[in-house]
Amino acid sequence: MAVQLESNFLERVYTEQEIKLRTMIERLYAKSSYYREKLREAGISPGDIRYIEDLKGVPFTDKESLREAYPLRMMAVDEEEVVRIHSSSGTTGKPVIIPYTKHDVDTWAEMFVRCYEIVGVGKKDRVQVTPGYGLWTAGIGFQAGVERLGAMAIPTGPGNTEKQLEMMIDLKTTVLCATSSYALLLAEEIHRRGLRDKIHLKLGIFGSERWGEKMREKIEEYLGIESFDIYGLTEIYGPGIAIDCPAHQGMHFWSDYLLFEIIDPVTGKQLPIGEEGELVITTLTKEGMPLLRYRTHDITRIIPRPCPCGSPYPMIDRVLGRTDDMIKIKGVNIYPGQIDHVLRITPGCGSEYQIHLTREQGKDEMTVKVEGEEGCNLSAVGESLRKNIKIKIGIAVKVEMVPPGSLGRSEKKSKRVFDTRHM
Repeated sequence: MAVQLESNFLERVYTEQEIKLRTMIERLYAKSSYYREKLREAGISPGDIRYIEDLKGVPFTDKESLREAYPLRMMAVDEEEVVRIHSSSGTTGKPVIIPYTKHDVDTWAEMFVRCYEIVGVGKKDRVQVTPGYGLWTAGIGFQAGVERLGAMAIPTGPGNTEKQLEMMIDLKTTVLCATSSYALLLAEEIHRRGLRDKIHLKLGIFGSERWGEKMREKIEEYLGIESFDIYGLTEIYGPGIAIDCPAHQGMHFWSDYLLFEIIDPVTGKQLPIGEEGELVITTLTKEGMPLLRYRTHDITRIIPRPCPCGSPYPMIDRVLGRTDDMIKIKGVNIYPGQIDHVLRITPGCGSEYQIHLTREQGKDEMTVKVEGEEGCNLSAVGESLRKNIKIKIGIAVKVEMVPPGSLGRSEKKSKRVFDTRHM
């Protein structure tokens, strides 16, 4: 990679990855007609890719590539080797179909076991799995990891809050797996009903969406737990490819299975280790549908140092946002994650917010609606928040403070940005 490695730690990681990368490219060229054609068109043969920096000349794969290959044109094994199909959303076009071999399913479960072990889940734990089941990769991935670890899975799936709380209390759930939005909903309901003394939770694993420190603090306070951020996407196995740890200094990713690059989202150029940009993933051992340089659109960076927790696996920062979630207004590019940061440093602000973009008399306007904390002076907090957004992000916005609970809650993912400028 055309970067200066900052530690022996990362040099070791990259040396091991490059050995697997060469094997993966040979297998991909032999097994995948899709990638063989793509590499030939780019004038690339397997022997041309030996080091991570050699990837800079390799074409990217993106979600549109996967949609064009619908349903199974990117499959790289014989059909009898496929044991499962998963799919990502088809809301903006054809869905993406992902075939898994037994090896892929086992690898995913093994990555999930690592996730559980690194945060302290053991065989005596009772793990309530609330993410969705079906074609989605969420629920079944969490459950498979629990079972492989040897803990007790409680596969409640999403929704039905009454049943969730009943099972949580009666079965003495110790670990909650959920979207951060649903974890907040459950936490607030437990707080409202005064059930804190009846639950036995010790930790939560939350993901599927970007969530900030304010939300984390509220969930942890109401549930009396430590929480961990888990990362993943359907195209790359699913959730469980990276996770926060007790040091809370980043998310460890499984570098023996996955190769991470950071690129400039505009130019596509590889960025030096430590710089923030778009995460690109190459699967090193995946069989059913291996991916070469898949653009995730998630904004993060590779952290150039080992973690104090002692894990041998490198880290990325928690995701700031997505390139396709970036807001362009008044000449400034903003990610929702930046609003999270300003909420955290503004006393009186709650964790829940919405960004409303409108066009008034030919000018773009941005209004940030934010829930205040119980008992705060909404007007004073709003003025403080408006000033902090101007100082930290460099843009003047309107701020509308609302009482706690006013913005609604979701059993899935929370919608943060509402853009009506082009309607």
